Amino acid sequence: MKETPTASEIIREAPERGMTSTEAARAFEVYGPNEPIRTRRANALVDLLRLFANPLIILLIVASGISLAVGDVINASIIISMVLLGVFLNFFQTRRSKKAADSLRREVSVSARVLRDGRWSEVPRREVVPGDLIRISAGGLVPADAVLVETRGLHVQEAALTGESLPVEKAAASSPEPTDAERVFLGTSVISGTATARVVATGPDTRFGEIASRLVQKPPETEFERGTKKFGFFIVRVIFVLVVFVFLVNALMQRDILESLLFSIALAVGLTPEFLPMITTVTLGQGAIRMAAQKVIVKNLEAIQNFGSIDILCCDKTGTLTKGEMSLKDHVDPQGKPSEEVFRLGWINSALESGVTDVLSHGLDRSKISDPLDAAIIGHDTPQAGLPEKLDELPFDFERRRVSVVVIDGGQARIITKGAPESIMSVCTGIRTPEGDQDLRDGAADEARKLVEGMSRRGLRVIAVAAATVATRERYTAADEQGLTLEGFLVFADEPRESAAEALRSLADDGVEVKILTGDSELAAGYVCNEVGLDAKRIINGDDIDKMDDAALAQTAEQVTVFARVSPVQKNRIILALKQRGHVVGFLGDGINDAPSLRTADVGISVASATDVAKDAAAIVMMEPGLDVLHSGIIEGRKSFGNVMKYLLMGTSSNFGNMFSMAAAVLFLPFLPMLPVQIVLNNFLYDLAQITIPTDEVDDSFIRKPRKWDISLIRDFMLYIGPISSIYDFATFYVLLHVFRATEQMFHTGWFIESLATQTLVVFVIRTAGNPFKSKPSRPLTITVIAVVLVACILPFTPPGRLIGFVPMTWQFYLFVAGATATYLLLVEMVKRKLMSRWGSS
Repeated sequence: MKETPTASEIIREAPERGMTSTEAARAFEVYGPNEPIRTRRANALVDLLRLFANPLIILLIVASGISLAVGDVINASIIISMVLLGVFLNFFQTRRSKKAADSLRREVSVSARVLRDGRWSEVPRREVVPGDLIRISAGGLVPADAVLVETRGLHVQEAALTGESLPVEKAAASSPEPTDAERVFLGTSVISGTATARVVATGPDTRFGEIASRLVQKPPETEFERGTKKFGFFIVRVIFVLVVFVFLVNALMQRDILESLLFSIALAVGLTPEFLPMITTVTLGQGAIRMAAQKVIVKNLEAIQNFGSIDILCCDKTGTLTKGEMSLKDHVDPQGKPSEEVFRLGWINSALESGVTDVLSHGLDRSKISDPLDAAIIGHDTPQAGLPEKLDELPFDFERRRVSVVVIDGGQARIITKGAPESIMSVCTGIRTPEGDQDLRDGAADEARKLVEGMSRRGLRVIAVAAATVATRERYTAADEQGLTLEGFLVFADEPRESAAEALRSLADDGVEVKILTGDSELAAGYVCNEVGLDAKRIINGDDIDKMDDAALAQTAEQVTVFARVSPVQKNRIILALKQRGHVVGFLGDGINDAPSLRTADVGISVASATDVAKDAAAIVMMEPGLDVLHSGIIEGRKSFGNVMKYLLMGTSSNFGNMFSMAAAVLFLPFLPMLPVQIVLNNFLYDLAQITIPTDEVDDSFIRKPRKWDISLIRDFMLYIGPISSIYDFATFYVLLHVFRATEQMFHTGWFIESLATQTLVVFVIRTAGNPFKSKPSRPLTITVIAVVLVACILPFTPPGRLIGFVPMTWQFYLFVAGATATYLLLVEMVKRKLMSRWGSS
């Protein structure tokens, strides 16, 4: 086991120029991937062996072993052959779907900026190694534990490690043994500023890794996982009762114990939807591929079903209702007249704000500036005077809602502040006018507020700019933001999206209510919402939320559509309140402080242009912003869930009915109703017919509303449609015994054909809530179902069929099967419509 070098040893040995690709590759071999909790990347063999560890597969292997022990080599060989076929089919289908999902996930994986081969480049975060020189900036995640080499106004959010909610200021290391204030840690995020740092620990060796290894927690269960677990418990109880009943009856009737045991095992296998994991993975995997075509990338397959279950979507107006392209429309003094000085002061503040200066020094690239308002200011124009010397900075936070820089301007130290108008005016005592500075309290403040209100009513975003002369010193604090003079306002526009109104209507038609959670003013939010048709008659602001307890907020959150001037903490409270009311909540966020809400929501959604913090926390990432893209993803999520439900309803209705008939038949038949090997083959062919369900289309009626797991529907299908299947099975028993005078082998053959035909062809009825003749199944599903029925009909005439005890049947019997199947499907259709109308699907 390698001994982990200390931080000082790594710093001493690491090259000043940064690492070369060769050195980094060697370090990667020594330290491994930069993952806090190392997960073994299972190779193909491990994945394959894991499938053999399935309890049902073990049961079948035991059954084949018993057959071999009693000298039945043929049965043992057939069972093992079907086990191998089933496992390999499961393996290849599942592995292919997971590979496709992994490749999509890599498109939105978080990267790190490192100095390799003498130039700065982006590498996947997992490839960062000790000794690397990294750069971090506002909106980014710290990719590893590192010692700071150079900092510019760096503030880091360390709540994930320390529980401290306020950002922590960091400085460059000043000694060989740096303190925590001179380090940054994996799992934390940069709130403001930039820095260069030397990586000293990665993966499990990081502080986050040490905590994670001691406190490994499973992520909270998704709605899909909870539903799967409920279904599993339900089916296990049913299987246990039936299998014990059958074994005891056979024992009491003094039948061969080993044969009875094999029959019971085969019955258990026949009752279990063992292909459910494969059907689920393939369905969700194909859903992820279809969603990628709609420009929605799924990072976690299980999130697809949750995505389709969303009934409330919370998002900001910017980038969803609007184009998300801020442009500086005007710069005016407090009286509303154009002012170049206001623009100059705003430009200095934005340009000297940490994280922006780094961009400017390497050539302007607005896409690299995390704040869209700063990007709009910088991209608008460049004042002739250029940048003054910067003394200090007071970064933005959501309590103050403003940012300040202190500069040498005109030979004096001057603080320049910009932020939300009410926040700026609260620290101003003077106001700039053409006649000279006036006291803000002399009615001038009211005029300025009316000006802001008028612009906000037109949907414009307004930022106030203030300044004051201050004493020159080394450090400044928020206490220096007092006695400022209001210089004027910067006015921005973000036009509503043409597609927003239609997308909102489509979401509403499909059962998704959109709620706007924005930091903008009530007036600006109300204007945009009215433009796109959202109800903005009642708007709740952040101050109102702070006065509410959780119960009052939950009630208000359901009734109100628009929330303005809300902080990240308040957004999180709203989402929790809605979840407590039983809603499945999606949250669309892209900012540094949106990560908690992205994790709290049932589905966290972000966009490709979002900060690393937001993308890392999200389960789903949209490659393009806009509600229309989101709507397409929600529909694909519902389609994927719909196809999983088809398989479950099939397995718990017709298949269950056949197995119940088999259990009941042992009470009056002098022989087993079907040999164990025939049951296993029947079940294998049935599953083979359903393997193409993921390719099937889903009814429009199903995707028109959010869907959740409903065990009651599955139970009703079992209780109402299962017995119909059994009625036809008993009718087949009667016809075989009293019309065709069937021998034991004829009985086995006849019932094998009838049971497989009814339980596979019924998919054409169950796959749709409406008329099966109007809803066209996919071609692959049609082919596999028809092929399996043909195999069942032809098998008795073949040598393999004779090997497992089948005998040829007469054409009259096949005519009976055709008639019985047709009337069975008609009866199932009638009952299905009643069930579906009660469930609300038709």
